[in-house]
Amino acid sequence: MSKIWFITGAARGIGAEIARAALAAGDKVVATGRDRGKVEQAFAAYGDRVLALGLDVADATQALDAIGQAVDHFGRIDVLVNNAGYGQMGMFEQNTAQDIARQFDTNVYGMFHVTRAVLPVMRRQRSGRILNLSSIGGMIGFEGASVYCAAKFAVEGFSESLALEVARFGIHVTIVEPGFFRTDFLDGSSARYGDLQIEDYAQASAAMRGGYDSYSHQQPGDPVKLGRALVELAGVAKPPVRYAAGSDAQQYLNHKLDAVRAELAEWKPLSLFTDRDDVAAA
Repeated sequence: MSKIWFITGAARGIGAEIARAALAAGDKVVATGRDRGKVEQAFAAYGDRVLALGLDVADATQALDAIGQAVDHFGRIDVLVNNAGYGQMGMFEQNTAQDIARQFDTNVYGMFHVTRAVLPVMRRQRSGRILNLSSIGGMIGFEGASVYCAAKFAVEGFSESLALEVARFGIHVTIVEPGFFRTDFLDGSSARYGDLQIEDYAQASAAMRGGYDSYSHQQPGDPVKLGRALVELAGVAKPPVRYAAGSDAQQYLNHKLDAVRAELAEWKPLSLFTDRDDVAAA
């Protein structure tokens, strides 16, 4: 049986490749993006197998409307891919409160809005898959990405908890943690930098930005293969709660886990010290 996919941020990059992989597998896709015209152009060759919709995920009303149109058109939604987002980069103090609010409005609240809109549909179906695009930056902090990492850490906590809440309805949630993939993510079309000038950060900030700029379009990950991998995950009976995409993601996560285990062991006596005496003696 073919699946109906609802994908945010599908006009380009990883979102577009996920959509193409689903279509190649014989499925149908609701492809959404802020600019409906760009979405229509990207999928013009697929005819009525694709429903292109305009959607600013930061607008809860638009999210409800888009999900409603998808169900009216295809009758159901089997897979939701929360992919829409961008990177707010730069040192924390160089980002304004407005920069931070916009990052969370899209990367966090946007995911909340679309998920809230789709869950009643999936509960009625007693089935569904939700693939939430996090990042290796949702498990590991990176210098010059504190705001972006904060948003992705929020995605991780939300998704892990949501998975426990909706499993009873036959709905599976998977957190997708890509490493660095060769998309436009690090160039000016996706990455934004806080522009508050603080002399103490000037040298480190210039080096950080230069490093990201030089890595742009040199990343090891293949978004086409990631699209195929997510189609495979959407079809397995027991999908993982977390999926680390890319050899760099595997490496980063293993280093993080090793560091956490070592730190837990080092500070275990002080951790146990905080238990009540009657608990410790029991």
